[in-house]
Amino acid sequence: MPRDLPPLIAMRAFEAAARHGSFTQAAAELNITPAAVSQQVRHLEQQLDVSLFLRQARGITLTAAGRDYAQALGPALDQIASATSQVRSADHGGRLTVATTPSFAAKWLVQRLARLQAGQPDLDVRLSTSNALTNFAADDIDVAVRFGSGRWPGVSATLLMTTELFPVCSPALLRGRQPLRKPEDLQHHTMLRLVFPDWIKWLEAAGLEQLAQRRGPQFSDAGLMMQAAVEGHGIALGQRVLVADDLAAGRLVEPFDLRVPSESAYYIVTPPGALARPKVQAFCTWLQEEAKAADLTN
Repeated sequence: MPRDLPPLIAMRAFEAAARHGSFTQAAAELNITPAAVSQQVRHLEQQLDVSLFLRQARGITLTAAGRDYAQALGPALDQIASATSQVRSADHGGRLTVATTPSFAAKWLVQRLARLQAGQPDLDVRLSTSNALTNFAADDIDVAVRFGSGRWPGVSATLLMTTELFPVCSPALLRGRQPLRKPEDLQHHTMLRLVFPDWIKWLEAAGLEQLAQRRGPQFSDAGLMMQAAVEGHGIALGQRVLVADDLAAGRLVEPFDLRVPSESAYYIVTPPGALARPKVQAFCTWLQEEAKAADLTN
């Protein structure tokens, strides 16, 4: 059976006026004008078909009906406020499901999550990794990090990081029988590839388009390809975001001084309304701070 309730704003205006004994003080609490409080109380009286206040030159006084209604309404509004506070507080923590690609998770996100947990111990992050496009509703995902154009229907996309493309390899390959000194030396080495054409733009910039047709091991995931490069199995076309930590640690090196910008970038993607939730907003802010700290925001 549906509840027959007056508008909440009218009940709040009346309860505040009854508690303070003043439209002016009620208006200050609710951050509206005294005239607006008076109007809402009038509207409530019309709906209830009863006078709640006696209006006199020196002020307002509750009627018997108004006094009874205020005594019942006060605790009810307190209960609503308490329930609302609990929901808001709970959404600051609890489980947060983040979807991203396996390569981004393994090569960038995972090693930074310890700092998030230290700063927000109540936040329980669950990673869902896939190269497929995230279905927020079906997969119960709160936020995603996607690599692409940033143009996806029905979601909000905020640029997180751009990236560049350039060859990377194990330091051992620089000292082998066929050292890498100039881009032309690639012809003497195994070129690791993704399942989609990834070398073409860089090879064109280097004037080596003919090498685009060379065969080599193919990988469905960039993270696996980078690991193969670390182990010395060939040269991979590195993506700045994914290889930055390996370069800094010396596991990979950049043999040539030529980089090309990627046409795709990393975006924080959320379904409609998700950014209003405190834990989603907190995670997105943390992501942006980490990207800035890593100097990967442009």
